[in-house]
Amino acid sequence: MSRKPTKGYFVRGQFIAEGSELDLELKRELKGSVDMSKTDLKKESDRLQLLGENLLTLNAGLMTRLIETHGLSEKLVDAVADAKRITNFEGRRRQMQFIGKLMRKLDDGVISAVEAALEEQRKPSAQATLALHQAEQWRDKLVADDDALTRWLEQDPAADVQHLRALIRQARKDAQAVTERPGEALRHGKAYREIFQIVRTALTPNDASADNAEEPLED
Repeated sequence: MSRKPTKGYFVRGQFIAEGSELDLELKRELKGSVDMSKTDLKKESDRLQLLGENLLTLNAGLMTRLIETHGLSEKLVDAVADAKRITNFEGRRRQMQFIGKLMRKLDDGVISAVEAALEEQRKPSAQATLALHQAEQWRDKLVADDDALTRWLEQDPAADVQHLRALIRQARKDAQAVTERPGEALRHGKAYREIFQIVRTALTPNDASADNAEEPLED
């Protein structure tokens, strides 16, 4: 006689039987009713699991703020740090499941703070955006106007003048070469981009990400 299939659902590849201790534990951790639908339970569990995984990408400053201001649990912080060191696939998978379990125990306020921190990291700050625009403006001035280099050296006296002059000459040659080929879209070369990086770094000397910052791609 065939057995009746066990009802349940999958959460991150793990089968959860309805009515099992793990099923009830998940519902308690998610602060839901025991009558909470398995679809809603799975969605919420998966959401918190992914949120926990994204914590691995959060920068140190925002992580510290979550700990000091919002009381992010030490156990979760340690689990995230351990996950970063694990290279074995199965070991990392189990660690991520553990992080998901810890995430489901967080208060709603802490979860909201984690989401806000991740969103803040994804969006550039107003100061960073301003510095980006200033770097673009200075780069264009340096390429277009000989006098701009003198004005720039007042901003950055430590600049390598010979190197910067060589880049400006090359950027002008690259632009001229394109204009001599009718119908070809203007695409700036390496020298043009390097001028931007030099200016960007000089404008934000304390920004560790400045060296890797890139200007918006051209159409």
